[in-house]
Amino acid sequence: MKIIFSRKGFDSGSGGAASPIVDGRPISLPIPATMNSATTYSELGIGDLVSAATRGKINGSHHCHHDPIFVQDSHCIFGQCGSAQSHLANQGVGLGDTFIFFGLFREEATGEKHHRIFGFLEIEEVLPVRTISDGVRLELAAFNHPHLVGDRGPSDTIYRGHGIAASRAHAKLRLTVEGGPLSVWHIPSWLKETGLTYHRAAKRWLPNGNLKSVARGQEFVTNVGQRAAPRQWLEETKALLRS
Repeated sequence: MKIIFSRKGFDSGSGGAASPIVDGRPISLPIPATMNSATTYSELGIGDLVSAATRGKINGSHHCHHDPIFVQDSHCIFGQCGSAQSHLANQGVGLGDTFIFFGLFREEATGEKHHRIFGFLEIEEVLPVRTISDGVRLELAAFNHPHLVGDRGPSDTIYRGHGIAASRAHAKLRLTVEGGPLSVWHIPSWLKETGLTYHRAAKRWLPNGNLKSVARGQEFVTNVGQRAAPRQWLEETKALLRS
């Protein structure tokens, strides 16, 4: 089994700000879209939030890349393409694996920026966009999924399955160490053993169970196999996201 730490939402490079935590709930702001999008921030009901986060540089009328999409019946739809999808394919990511979505957020009380986990997707279907059936295409089009708008190339793929976005900003879902810096994460002890793609350099694995995360990149994969500890961590993390 593989766990994919998947970076999504606003950050300093995409959107130029951190996503907010509102009344204790983390709300991941989708990145802006200049093409291949049928959805505006206002249509998602977050126009005021994105305007406040960017000090008016981006407002509700702007289009966004609404992905992943969390559906009310505890399902998630997520698309990937290009080099990021090639990386997932090369790592053998598929049915039974789990995306753990994380992003950059701002503490509600202090304004401190930090990375935190905000959702997950258990992969039940892998759908290459160019070969999906008309029926499935209609299902996905009902959600205005951006990977069905325009042509994103032959690697364009949609993953879907059981998934949930966090309703509360649990302290245990925070990745960044208390007090920062932003790129230093406190990680479960098993992760150093299983490794994480794009984090091969020994100097990134710090003392006290910390990791210096890379500044860019979207999909970081760890192959946990049948190990008990990461499976327990995953179940505990999903339980926190559900609560």
